[in-house]
Amino acid sequence: MLKILLVEDEPQLRNLIQTFLRKSGYDVLTAENGEVALSLFAEMHIDLVVTDVMMPKMDGNLLVKEIREINQDIPVLMLTALEDIKDKEKGFLLGIDDYMVKPVNLKELVMRIKALLKRYKIMREHRIELPNMMMDHQKMECIVNQKPVELSKKEFMLLFKLLSSPNQIFTREQLMNEIWGYDSESYERTVDTHIKRLREHVVCEDFKIVTVRGLGYKAVIT
Repeated sequence: MLKILLVEDEPQLRNLIQTFLRKSGYDVLTAENGEVALSLFAEMHIDLVVTDVMMPKMDGNLLVKEIREINQDIPVLMLTALEDIKDKEKGFLLGIDDYMVKPVNLKELVMRIKALLKRYKIMREHRIELPNMMMDHQKMECIVNQKPVELSKKEFMLLFKLLSSPNQIFTREQLMNEIWGYDSESYERTVDTHIKRLREHVVCEDFKIVTVRGLGYKAVIT
C-alpha cells in the first residue's frame, strides 16, 4: 500500500483528509508541523507528501526545502490558503510538484495524487506501459503491438516526454529546451517535424498526439 505523509497543523482538516485518503486506499501518516514531518520522512519510506504551508515550528516551504535535500524525486503536493502567484512561484522554485488552494476538494485531491504517483512511477522506473505499447528509457526501446518501432533518439525522447505527462500541454520552446538543449541551433519548427514523424511511425490506439493551436502539443491517452 502506498504511503502518504500528510502535514497539516489544523486537527479537524488533518483528520478529514486522512480519513478520506485511507478510504481511497492509501496508508496515511500525519504530522502537525514540519519538524515532526521531517523526522517521519527520515525514518520511514514515504511515496508522496501532502503539506500545508503556514505551520508552527517549521513551515511547508522550509519542509519542502529539507525534503528536496534528501530526495529530489518524491512527489510533493502543497496545500495553501495563499492565492498570490508569488507564493505559488516560491513553492515551485523550492521543488513542489503541484498545489491546491484551500478549501480543498477531497475528490480532486485524490485525482491529483494519483496523477503525481503515476508520473513518479514513470520517472523511477524509466518505463511507460500502455495496453498495446511499452517504452523503456534505459534501453531506448519502443514496442507497439509486440513489435519494435525504430525511432531516432530525439523522436524517442520527445514521445517519452509527452507520454510521461498525459494531457499536459508543452510549448515548442519547452520541448526544444529540454530535448535539444538551450544552446541548440535547431529551430522550433524542428519539433513539428519530429511530431509529424512520430504520428507516421508510431501507430498505436492507446494514445494520440494533439496539436494545441497557438501553444504546442500534448499526448492524450485514449
